[in-house]
Amino acid sequence: MSGIPEPVPGIHHPERKSGPTWPDGVNPGPRTGLGPGSRPDAGESDLLAGTLPDVVIVELFADPPDIHLYPEEADRVKRAVDRRRREFATVRLCARTALARLGVPPGPILPGPAGAPAWPEGVAGSMTHCPGYRAAAVARTATVAAVGIDAEPNSALPRGVERRVASPEERRTLDRLALSHPAVAWDRLLFSAKESTYKTCFPLMGRLMDFSDCTITPDPERGTFSSSLHVPGPVVGGRRVNTFTGHWRTVVREDVEYVATGIVVPAAPAPAVVR
Repeated sequence: MSGIPEPVPGIHHPERKSGPTWPDGVNPGPRTGLGPGSRPDAGESDLLAGTLPDVVIVELFADPPDIHLYPEEADRVKRAVDRRRREFATVRLCARTALARLGVPPGPILPGPAGAPAWPEGVAGSMTHCPGYRAAAVARTATVAAVGIDAEPNSALPRGVERRVASPEERRTLDRLALSHPAVAWDRLLFSAKESTYKTCFPLMGRLMDFSDCTITPDPERGTFSSSLHVPGPVVGGRRVNTFTGHWRTVVREDVEYVATGIVVPAAPAPAVVR
């Protein structure tokens, strides 16, 4: 689910009907560079893997041939162009691989009424794709209440779009970061962080959100960001959550630069057993 009610012209929007992770047996290939949001505990070419605690993330940088789709899934993309069908199939391969690592049997992953993926009972998840990259993140709801991920090319947003996605306060922050850390496309990172925020909130709140519904503040040194909501946030374990802390990372893969963001909301602890 994307938090954007209508697509913004000139921007790739991550799949609004589901999201991806990485399967086993992928040859990651050589690393060509990492941005300041990179983490030393990740693999050389990982973009999202290792960023979110208690979450299984599977990611792919290519579309394998002949991916199996369930009939219900194939029906959703039977009239789509080839690129869309390949994205749709690969992101589900990622998701099913991630679910298998949780011990969840395979099955169709279909979009719900609002476009967000309908995950199996007891699973929180998110999917994303951009040109050259697909990923899915899943976790048990006993541990994680919600997760949201997004990936984008690490390049500036199309002309004029920044003003649609960033508040004046955020644009001032972006200007400062562009001077101090020019290797990151900060407007694109902000866009991605808002997408991750919306994907995190939707399963908990059941409502679409707009760009103006949160403020993103990136931390260029820690590879994190805060997302502060301007609408009442979800209630988790009896407590309203209005601010999230997310992680971001950049990677260069075969001369293509990517930026990705992710948020995980821990589940409320189980009540203590009184003996």
